[in-house]
Amino acid sequence: MISTILGTIGDTPLITIPNSNRKDEGQVLFKYERYNPGGSIKDRAAMYIIEEAERRGLLKPGGTIIESSSGNFGISLAMIGAAKGYRVIILVDPKTTSSNLALLKSFGAEVIVVTEKDDCGSYHKTRISLANKLAREIDNAYRPDQCFNLLNSEAHYKSTAREIVDACSGRLKVFITAVSTGGQLGGISRYLKAFAPEVQVIGVDAVGSAIFGGHSESYRIPGVGLGWTPVNVNMELVDCAYKITDEQAFLTARAFARHEGILIGPSSGACALVALKAAQSLGPDDRIVCMIADGGERYIHTLFNDEWMEQQGFATYADMTTIRSMAAQLEPWSERPASQANYQGELASSLEVPDSTLRMNAELMAVGRGHSGQASSLYID
Repeated sequence: MISTILGTIGDTPLITIPNSNRKDEGQVLFKYERYNPGGSIKDRAAMYIIEEAERRGLLKPGGTIIESSSGNFGISLAMIGAAKGYRVIILVDPKTTSSNLALLKSFGAEVIVVTEKDDCGSYHKTRISLANKLAREIDNAYRPDQCFNLLNSEAHYKSTAREIVDACSGRLKVFITAVSTGGQLGGISRYLKAFAPEVQVIGVDAVGSAIFGGHSESYRIPGVGLGWTPVNVNMELVDCAYKITDEQAFLTARAFARHEGILIGPSSGACALVALKAAQSLGPDDRIVCMIADGGERYIHTLFNDEWMEQQGFATYADMTTIRSMAAQLEPWSERPASQANYQGELASSLEVPDSTLRMNAELMAVGRGHSGQASSLYID
């Protein structure tokens, strides 16, 4: 018997895509994180961070969890708060879908919509700053701080990465995931380079994001993108980076629903497109694991809404032949991501990242569990 719903986090399946993946090429496996109880991969890091905060006395009974999140991480925290009896305050922005807002509120979370854009043209910095301010003002408050807390990547190093390697029987050739706050890319790449260094690690982002360098511009893909490189990722461990357009990501996600019966979100659509690209250059004994961060139900009013798609100027349908052709034409944004990394050491200070997060990071790095690299200045006072 499982004592609470939280005991079902992890051990998600790997799923083949036989209608899209040819038998004579590399075999794509979707790591389908929709099966976590909160519906996304973010359950893993949220639970790990909360349990560590409880262990250290940073979060006590009756406490308040405060976080900046456009969706999945906030939903995970709201679910955990409901199960454990914490008050939860989530700061979102106008890009947050109505479905995600409804889920947050269904778990009892208090939602604050931040409408002021930051200097990158997004809402990340203004959300984070306000979350940090509220955490200072509210008694017994705790900030999980997914953007700056190295426990985010530690969670995936300890669970997700091991599940993937154990399931692939030495045949894993490529791992692909999207990057936003960097937890899954950072933690899994660190594990792979330590225990399966032959595996190519590919990061996927939106055109318009500056995580892999370049200029910040607006984009529609939720769950990816920042105006800087997150500290949870050591770019020296990432072999290749792709940037995918909004329309490519949305059309690919819709195609997998139609041709495989698999609901995935837009960021996962971007990853799946890159996975098809990787498969075309490998043989049938090779495996490509593609992270599918969540399901598609949260995007019914956007991704799977023809009227919304048309309003964005997107096509509403592409068959799998077209998607495979689109994948074949992809070119990497960078084959040396570390050379274009966009770490910004001053952000921790300017956004007033909580001391508890900085101390935690320093401890992780001191024992070799967190990466150092270009981002080390964030943890030095």
